[in-house]
Amino acid sequence: MNEKLKGVFAPITTPFDEDGAFSVKKLEFNIQKYAITNIAGYLVLGSNGENKSLSSNEKEEVIKTVIANKSAGQVVMVGSIFESTRDTIEFALKSEELGADFITLLPPSYFKGIMTDSILIKYFTDVADAINTPCLMYNAPQFAGGVSISLNVIKQCSKHPNIVGIKDSSSGNIEKTILSIDSENFDVLSGSANTFLSALLHGATGGVISLADSLPNLVVKLYRYVMDGDIKKAVELNKKILRANYVISGEYGVAGVKTAMDIEGYCGGAPRLPLLPLEEEGVNKLRKILKDIELDKL
Repeated sequence: MNEKLKGVFAPITTPFDEDGAFSVKKLEFNIQKYAITNIAGYLVLGSNGENKSLSSNEKEEVIKTVIANKSAGQVVMVGSIFESTRDTIEFALKSEELGADFITLLPPSYFKGIMTDSILIKYFTDVADAINTPCLMYNAPQFAGGVSISLNVIKQCSKHPNIVGIKDSSSGNIEKTILSIDSENFDVLSGSANTFLSALLHGATGGVISLADSLPNLVVKLYRYVMDGDIKKAVELNKKILRANYVISGEYGVAGVKTAMDIEGYCGGAPRLPLLPLEEEGVNKLRKILKDIELDKL
């Protein structure tokens, strides 16, 4: 088990100004606020970070800002998400140069119909061979055109010394993934609040949970209940977390995550077009949900 992959990680959003430009100042504010919470680190430039909507220069500025403002012990995972192996390696090397602790790799999906296991294994291992920073596979079919990383690919890639884990955001597969891996040097992270508790109970080392963007210490509380063996409290808290997550992320996506952040005192703001911010009805719905779990945040 890699000690750096234990705990709760926030898949941070990218804040924008009123004119849609990336705001360094707002991101600094968020990271400085997260730095005094109990989260273990961050996933930068993932789906919540609106990776595909950012320019290369903006992506580099995001990485620099996070690394400059995080606390000393917090870990930074960076998404290098491109269609070609060449571009993925190029950005991974830049992220490495800027100080990333891990590189997360989403499967290419434009040519979905021919994304065989052999192609994906070569993609992941080629990138891992080309960089020094340890790699995490990122299984999120909903953000990869329906391309899912099979158990065969996971098993084969887990043997690579520089592929050290997987963030699994898929539905219903994470327990199988955990139980099928026999390497002590390969860790599994839950990528969804929906599977977080179950994954921890099956042996996951932690989770990259979008609810941690607005309620970091609440998600950490669930993690600690499990680590302390207080499963009854974990189950009760998990029910509340799931109710909140179903609406914030499940119903409203990035706009919901950002609105919840605004309500909780972070700089969320609007997503970048073509995504739209929540209308008043959605904002009020989130306010009610967050108020319902107010005491649990303490």
